[in-house]
Amino acid sequence: MTFIRTHRDRWGIEPICRVLRFAPATYHAAIARPPSARCGRDEALKPEIVRVFTENRRVYGADKVWAQLRREGTRVARCTVERLMRALEIRGAVRGTPTVRTTLGGEAGGRPADLVDRQFHAAAPNRLWVADLTYVKTHAGWIYVAFIIDVYSRYIVGWQASRSLRTDLALDALEMAIWARRGDRLDGLIHHSDRGVQYLAIRYTERLAAAGMAASVGSRGDSYDNALAESFNGLYKTEVIRHHGPWRGLDDVEYATLEYVDWFNQRRLHGEIGMIPPAEFEASYYHPGTPALLAVSQ
Repeated sequence: MTFIRTHRDRWGIEPICRVLRFAPATYHAAIARPPSARCGRDEALKPEIVRVFTENRRVYGADKVWAQLRREGTRVARCTVERLMRALEIRGAVRGTPTVRTTLGGEAGGRPADLVDRQFHAAAPNRLWVADLTYVKTHAGWIYVAFIIDVYSRYIVGWQASRSLRTDLALDALEMAIWARRGDRLDGLIHHSDRGVQYLAIRYTERLAAAGMAASVGSRGDSYDNALAESFNGLYKTEVIRHHGPWRGLDDVEYATLEYVDWFNQRRLHGEIGMIPPAEFEASYYHPGTPALLAVSQ
């Protein structure tokens, strides 16, 4: 039908139908037929899918677009969302592979033990934080970004960006995290990181001790020992850095990261916590009577 409609002005309907061995009456009947219920439903869903995709930084794939529509009360099958996103030629962000080394191992003195042993689970907020660094290539040179994440809810509690990998970068992110959790008890909290010199520095470990936290460090050269933080770094690079670059310098990266952290904590749906945002997941812990809007599983 589409071919005939496209070329009918050039060759005419009947000649095209004759070559295609297609009855002209069938063509005329088809174009006169009203749209099916499915077509009508598709046309109504397409603007909603585009809206959800656009409002969420154009990084959501079919799973999260579908989950968000369900949270808003739109009943639709996941396969329908996937089909319509394909028709609209929109797709979620796809992760890449990091290539720059940001972990410089600290060998001097005794290092803390690995208290996590790859078990990235927590029964409540402020029980286990993970920390790591990543990098961003800009026109002005490399920018390094440090993050601290609460494992219970995946909430980003602290972050900082800098032009250097000095200890102050990680320490500033830690100070932000402690400030963000002001009023909460942090004694006994496990702070887990890789063996980077920033996290083994005396000033950093002293600050952990002053806040009542226990330091935990993974083994050398094994990304699985800090897999949750490494996974977040990959997500950040995919949903921010590669998706919205190129970047001019530190100011650009800082502002984009600030916007991303707010969106990530308050609105981004997270599959590991039931397709709800981290802030909502934490609120449901502190206020059990508040119903969490869980997406219906597939």
